[in-house]
Amino acid sequence: MIPVSMNPGSRDATSIDAGPTLEVENLRTHFLTKAGAVKAVDGVSFTLAKGEVLGLVGESGSGKTVTGFSLLGLVDPPGRIVGGSIRFHGAELVGADEAQWRGLRGRRIAMIFQDPMMTLNPVLRVDTQMIEAITAHEQVSRAEARARAREALVKVGIASPDERLEAYPHQFSGGMRQRVAIAIALLHRPDLIIADEPTTALDVTIQAQILYEVRKLCTEVGMSLIWITHDLAVVGGLADKIAVMYAGRIVEQGPVDAVLDTPIHPYTRGLIDSVPSRNRRGVPLRQISGMTPSLLHMPPGCAFAARCSRAHDDCRIEAPPVERQGPDREVRCFHPLTPDAGAPEAAAPEVVS
Repeated sequence: MIPVSMNPGSRDATSIDAGPTLEVENLRTHFLTKAGAVKAVDGVSFTLAKGEVLGLVGESGSGKTVTGFSLLGLVDPPGRIVGGSIRFHGAELVGADEAQWRGLRGRRIAMIFQDPMMTLNPVLRVDTQMIEAITAHEQVSRAEARARAREALVKVGIASPDERLEAYPHQFSGGMRQRVAIAIALLHRPDLIIADEPTTALDVTIQAQILYEVRKLCTEVGMSLIWITHDLAVVGGLADKIAVMYAGRIVEQGPVDAVLDTPIHPYTRGLIDSVPSRNRRGVPLRQISGMTPSLLHMPPGCAFAARCSRAHDDCRIEAPPVERQGPDREVRCFHPLTPDAGAPEAAAPEVVS
């Protein structure tokens, strides 16, 4: 529980700047169905320092989004956090009540959803929604709140901001609605933003502008960021470190350049090799064979064993533990790659900056 001495809605508490922004340890989020427990997140651990950007990558269904929802206490029944710890500036969030979450969400921790309509109310004008998002946490005049809302729209590349503030969400394109949702998340300059593939629907120019703005906030005000995506090119240009998820677990994490240049988990190698820019023209696209296992009926041993060319008998009997590979690399694999194993002939993924 969040200690009484720490006011989650205040930035003046001296305790909030000590240590990492976020510490996640052995987080487990399961969906308890009649057919059994779906282990959507199963033992996830990572640390995020002030101003640091973590890229959380993996296939669809790997548990990335559920991890993000868990960090904000947004997992609905039948899902629930069944174990582990989430410490935000040292304060435990697992078990926090709704009043404590209200003091954190939006103000201290913000989330940008993949679907902007999870943020926007279709029957309220944009200015009403943005002003209320500010005044819910801060004692400011409506004029000041409106000015901040206008400034946020400009930052995400929306032209004619005064006119757009008076519009309704249905009057925007899908990409523009997403930009409004991103602007709302940036309003309070929160300590932590969790972004769930927020630029997927945007064109490359706007995507680059938004990546520049969030990277700038991380540098200037020490905002930490978790960027959930399947796009390795975006992660390569934005993140400081990367965590690769597969079947509810992080299988490899470390500095982004090191992981993308010299992956040591076979699944990470497969993800990187499947990027089209890494294949020679006219050569068939490299793919990871097989399918992700059902999270309801997980096989014994390593979840990736059935798809892995390096799997041995021990991989099918026992799940590999997390092991350190140097001072800042971790891998969950009995038979990790050597740094030069399977290195492709093509260049690394093109980076969006």
